[in-house]
Amino acid sequence: MISHFDDLLQAARAQTVPQRLLLVFAGAELPADATAEQRAQFEAGEGGALVPLMCVDKRPEELASFAALCAEADGQHSGWRVVLAGALSGPQGQTPSDASVDEALERLLGLIQAGRMDQVLAQTLAFTRDGMAVPLHA
Repeated sequence: MISHFDDLLQAARAQTVPQRLLLVFAGAELPADATAEQRAQFEAGEGGALVPLMCVDKRPEELASFAALCAEADGQHSGWRVVLAGALSGPQGQTPSDASVDEALERLLGLIQAGRMDQVLAQTLAFTRDGMAVPLHA
């Protein structure tokens, strides 16, 4: 069971097939047509629509911990609220190519921007800024 990002990192390192983690750091925004209830939830730190701010791929061995990832991410953009994380393996036990990683990240970003959260959530896990897994709703 993955309840913290470090659990995901440990699981990825344990795989016999080399993995690359696909990471999308997202903020949240409130749609212009939000109801009063949605506005109140948003002001309380809940709800809103995910907006991708930056993405990166990492080999599991490149990350010491979630804290190290946060420090690196905050150096680029401190406004993220959640990180969506997925894993990609390559064909026949090989490390995924840069081209396949780029394609997977572009596809994931496109799904987020199109509001296809059902498909995004089928491919990723979401983690809060403290590294805890959090359920998101499509």
